[in-house]
Amino acid sequence: MDTETAARTTAWHEQMDAASRRFDDTEAQRDEVTRLRAMSESDVVDTEEQILARADRLLVTGEVPAQAVIELGRQDPVDSIRSLERVIGVANELQAANFLTRGARAAAAVARISMADNGREVPMGTGSMVSPHLLLTNNHVLPTRGAAESVVIEFRAEVDIDNVPNVTVRYRLAPDDFFVTDKHLDYTVVRVAPGPDGVAPGVTFGWNPLIAKPGKIVIGEAMNVVGHPSGRLKEISIRHNRLDLQLDHFLHYVSDTEPGNSGSPVFNDQWEVVALHHAGVPKKDDQGRVLRKDGKLWQSGDGDDAIDWIANEGVRVSVLLHDLGSREFDPAQRVLLDELGVAAVAPREVATARPAQTSAAESLVRGLRGRSTAFGGRRSVLFLHGRGQQGRDPVELRRNWTAGLNKGLTLAGLSPIDPADVHFPFYGDQLVESMDTREAVDSGPALYESLVAEAAHRAGMPDAGDLPADPREHELFGGFGAVVLGRLHDQLGWIAARSGLDSALIGAIFKDVAAYLDDERVRKGVLDTVLADVPSEGELILVSHSLGTVVAMDLLTQLPRELTVGLLVTAGSPLGMDGVYRRLLTGGPSRPERVGEWLNTWYAGDPIAIGCPLRQAWGPDLRDLPVENPKERAHDIAEYLAHAAVAATIGHTLFA
Repeated sequence: MDTETAARTTAWHEQMDAASRRFDDTEAQRDEVTRLRAMSESDVVDTEEQILARADRLLVTGEVPAQAVIELGRQDPVDSIRSLERVIGVANELQAANFLTRGARAAAAVARISMADNGREVPMGTGSMVSPHLLLTNNHVLPTRGAAESVVIEFRAEVDIDNVPNVTVRYRLAPDDFFVTDKHLDYTVVRVAPGPDGVAPGVTFGWNPLIAKPGKIVIGEAMNVVGHPSGRLKEISIRHNRLDLQLDHFLHYVSDTEPGNSGSPVFNDQWEVVALHHAGVPKKDDQGRVLRKDGKLWQSGDGDDAIDWIANEGVRVSVLLHDLGSREFDPAQRVLLDELGVAAVAPREVATARPAQTSAAESLVRGLRGRSTAFGGRRSVLFLHGRGQQGRDPVELRRNWTAGLNKGLTLAGLSPIDPADVHFPFYGDQLVESMDTREAVDSGPALYESLVAEAAHRAGMPDAGDLPADPREHELFGGFGAVVLGRLHDQLGWIAARSGLDSALIGAIFKDVAAYLDDERVRKGVLDTVLADVPSEGELILVSHSLGTVVAMDLLTQLPRELTVGLLVTAGSPLGMDGVYRRLLTGGPSRPERVGEWLNTWYAGDPIAIGCPLRQAWGPDLRDLPVENPKERAHDIAEYLAHAAVAATIGHTLFA
C-alpha cells in the first residue's frame, strides 16, 4: 500500500471512529425518539421547529396534494403539530409517478472517483456535481490538492436499461482553480476541468443543487443514497432507509451503504440533497472492538465490507454550506461559488450576495464578437443574456450557452457550433452600474410590485373572495398556524411554490426587469452596451433569455438597416405580461416587422415565463414551443437550448 493510499485509509478510519463516538454519546437521544414514536404511533417525530420547517417546505413546493391537506385539517386542529406530522407522513407515503425519473436525473450527476496510478485506476469513492463546475465529496477521499490531481472522475459508470455497462465519460479535476476542504466536516469541494469539447460536466450530466434553508427532512422520513459502493458500478439505495437522529453537524440514518459510498449525496424523497455521506457506524462488542457480520471480531485484513454496520452518518448540507460561505475567495473563485445558486446562500446573506461593482465605466467588462468568417460570413448568431450576470466571465458564459445549444443540436442530428463564432454582448456589469447610480424613480417600486402581483395572479394565487366557503377550509388556507401556510399569501412565496425556484431569485429578476423598463438611463446604458457588439450587416439569428428577451425587443428598434433578423428566439420570457410589453419602446405587443421567424420557448414551471404562451398577447404570427426543464433549473438557458426542437429551429435557420 503506497503512502497516499495509507493516509486515505487512516483518515477514513478516523472518521469512522468519530462517528462511532457520536453514536454512542447520543444513546439517550435515540431512546427519546423511540419513546416519541410509540406515543405518536408514527415514525415521523422531531422538534417543533423542525416539524414546522419541514411541513412548510412540503406545502409551498406542492409536494402534498391540497385535498389531502384539507382532509387532515378536518381531523385535527389545523395548527397542531400532530397535523403537521401527518402532512409529512402523507408526503413520505405517496410518491408521484415522476419519483423514479427525478431520481434518475439526480443520479446522473453522481460520479465514481478513482485514483490513477501508473496506468492503474483504483476506485476510492463517490462525488457529485453541485454546480456546472464544482464536485462535492469527502475530505478523506480528496484531502489535498495533490490527491485531487491524481484522480479520474467517471460519469455514466452504470448499467443501462438492458443491464449492459455504459461507456463512461471521464474528467480530471482542476484543484488550482477551486479547492476547499475541511477535515472535521469531512467535505471537499473542487472544480472539475471541462472535457475535450470545453463543456463543463454539470452542463452535460446536470447537478444537484445544495439548499441552505431548513425543512428538507425530519426524523423518520425516508432517505435515498446514490453512489459507487466498493467501487462497483453506480447503485441506489431507496428501501428501508430513514433518518434516525439529527445532530448539530451530522445526521444518523439507517441505509445499506458500503465504504465506496464515501462522498455520496444523501437525498430526501423529493431528491433534494440533505447530507454528504461520509462514514458508517460499526457494531462493537463490550470492549469496543469492531465486529464482523458473522459476529466474530473484525481484523484489518477482513476488508471493510465484512463489518457489521449498524448506522450511517452524513454531514448536514446546511452546516457544510455555512462553513463554505464563511471563507474568503478571490474573484474568480467567487464566480464559481456563485454558481451554487441563491438557494445555497443562507437567507440573511441573500441581500448582500451581489458582488460589489466599480463605477468607473472603463473598468466594466465588455462583450464578445464572433468571428467574421463564421457560417460563410453571411449569417451571425447572437446570444443575449438575462440579469444576474455581473462579475461573470463572458467567455465562460458564451461557452455554457453554446454547450447547451450543442447538446440540442446533437440530439437533432445537426452539427455543433464553435463558441468563438457567436456574438455575445455583455451588459451584466453595465446594468448593475446603471442601477447603483440611478436616482430614485417614483414609479419604480410600483412597477416592481405590479409585475409581482400580475405574476402571482397568473400563477393562480387566489384573491380573498376565492377562498373556500367552509370556515374550516378558509382557516386552513388562510392560516395553518400562520407559520406554515401564511407564506402562500405572500406573492413571491406563491410564485416560488409553483416553480421550485427561490423567491429571492424570482424577486431579483422582476426588480431588474422593472429597473430596465422604468428608468431610461438604465435602458439606454444596456442598449448602448449591447449595440457595441452587434454585427453591422447580414442576417442575424438572435437568441435571448429572460430579461434579455425584453432587451431584445427594444434592440430590434435600434439595429442597423443593413441587418436583417432571420430568426428571433425568446426563452423563459416575461414578454407576455401586461406590465412588461406596455413599457417596451414599441408601446405594446406589436410583432417586429423585421423579424422573419419568431420562436418562443417556455416551461410551465418557469416563474419568469409566467405570461406564456405569447400568442395570447402577441398574436398568432409566432411559434410557442413548450418544453420540460428540470424543476430546480426551470429558468436555465442551457436547459432551454438543449431541447432538440429548440436547437433544430436554430440549426435549420443557421445551416440553410
